[in-house]
Amino acid sequence: MDMPEFGGRQYLDGRASDPSKLGWMRGAPPPADKRITFEGDSILAFPQIRWSLSHMRELTPSVNVWRGRGAPSHFERYERTTEIDALTITDTDGRILRFDQALLDTYTDGILVLHRGQIVYERYFGALEPHLPHACHSVTKSYAGTLAAALIADDVLDDRKTIPHYLPELRGTAWEDATLRQVMDMQTGLAYTEVYGEEESDIWKYHRACGRRPRLAGYDGPRSLCDYLGMIRKEGEHGTFEYKSVNTDVMAWVMARVSGRTFAQLLQDRLWSPLGCEEDAYVHVDPAGMQMGAGGLCVTLRDFARFGEMMRCEGMLNGKQVIPASVVRDIQSGDHPAKLDDGYSYRSQWWVTHDEFGAIEARGIHGQRLYIAPDAEMVVARFASHPLASAVIGDKITMPQMTALGRMLRA
Repeated sequence: MDMPEFGGRQYLDGRASDPSKLGWMRGAPPPADKRITFEGDSILAFPQIRWSLSHMRELTPSVNVWRGRGAPSHFERYERTTEIDALTITDTDGRILRFDQALLDTYTDGILVLHRGQIVYERYFGALEPHLPHACHSVTKSYAGTLAAALIADDVLDDRKTIPHYLPELRGTAWEDATLRQVMDMQTGLAYTEVYGEEESDIWKYHRACGRRPRLAGYDGPRSLCDYLGMIRKEGEHGTFEYKSVNTDVMAWVMARVSGRTFAQLLQDRLWSPLGCEEDAYVHVDPAGMQMGAGGLCVTLRDFARFGEMMRCEGMLNGKQVIPASVVRDIQSGDHPAKLDDGYSYRSQWWVTHDEFGAIEARGIHGQRLYIAPDAEMVVARFASHPLASAVIGDKITMPQMTALGRMLRA
């Protein structure tokens, strides 16, 4: 059995870790050694994660995002599965592999490729099925950032205002003098760490406060998202890019306060119903009922692709202007802020690649990816359950994979 090694530790490969083979949550009731529970703190453990990311609603509280009463929007199909599976790529370590093998090596749960709005490739693995929502993790940020940018375009929000203008509760915190734009572009100085591989990192304290990780015996920390945000203090100056998920939750709180609509309701009103989504989505909620804008959204693969196609087409889908074109053009330009060290820039919770396809990306831990390439007329929606949260290992394969696919479809 092939046992790939990441970070000095060996893991089951993409085939051997298939949850159907391992028998997670099978039986009535499932055997004790095959159960995945919130209390067991194994939701993000590997290989359990290969089942849990397609079943998050069964593990943590959530609120529905209704698709509305209309018929789902229709995708035409132009089948290119055989051709794409055989596409050869060379990863950054120099390995040559087929496209379909790359999917297994990145622990892909589902992938859908659109070219000129047509489905040319769609595959599911492990526990994921077409009707099942999968955890988006930080891809949620790009949904939230798009909504916030649309509210700015509608003059409902002003990104020049400081956060306490909208949320007086955050006076005296790190966001005392931060503007909404600085929050949207992750340009705040916060005394907060976000390192998933370190047990003592603040990201895990944040998860416990929000009820997304069990609280240890004797826990006396914050018990809700808003309580936790109110404890974060400033470190350094605002104006330099630092990726911190709590910024998105502040942004989502501002949207809910000003609009009078929850994050789920905004998704329903501004995206799910206008896009003609096939299925309802859902959003995780904390013990106080606050909805998690930084990483709580779960959607189906096809609805994920609908969002990407709308962004590729400058806010339009099926002849309907869903999001102002100016919002999408502003994100795609990526001129603000200055480019990051890796050549990317970050705008309104989107990663701007500045690559040969003019692509923008929504990214989430464990391999979630929405890659939107206007110059290749391509959208790739992918869900995954990689053993590591960081994208560093997976990107050795994923980025050459996107480049090879974009060049093939553009030819």
